[in-house]
Amino acid sequence: MAEIIRVYKEYLPALRLIGKCYTSADRGGDGGYGHLWGEWFQNGWFEILEGLGEPKDIENGYLGFMRCDGNNIENSFEYWIGMFFPLGTSVPEGFNSIDLVESEVGVCWIKGSDSDGSIYRMNDECVTKLEDNGMGNFKSDENNRAYIFERYNCPRFTEKDEQGNVILDYGIYLS
Repeated sequence: MAEIIRVYKEYLPALRLIGKCYTSADRGGDGGYGHLWGEWFQNGWFEILEGLGEPKDIENGYLGFMRCDGNNIENSFEYWIGMFFPLGTSVPEGFNSIDLVESEVGVCWIKGSDSDGSIYRMNDECVTKLEDNGMGNFKSDENNRAYIFERYNCPRFTEKDEQGNVILDYGIYLS
């Protein structure tokens, strides 16, 4: 069973997300994007990105970055797999990017098992926790899209505790 163990506000400078963009049409049979993460590791795409360096003074890791219009989720949903970099970082061939403005981000740490999938189904609980902690001012861009990410931070996500649990960071950009 997954649980939220920490809620806080984090500052992110202007950044470039470099990765690959997927839509709802790319979902696997289970409704998720896990099969695409397997493709990333198999093809060495994270290794290519890691060769670009990474921004200093921020928490980073592999990202599942989502943006969508809350009024039209089905037709506007994007799921990016990638990493944050300083603005102006060159985008390698075969990858795309989004430039993000500086912002505060509401973050929840979700502790649980990555094998039963429970940590990936805590979206509503995270939104409620952020609102309960005065962080309900979620940012939308000019296309009314919210920006949300799952951050697979090392070592929080990569090293299991005694019970076999990991911690997934869940963040939402704030206005």
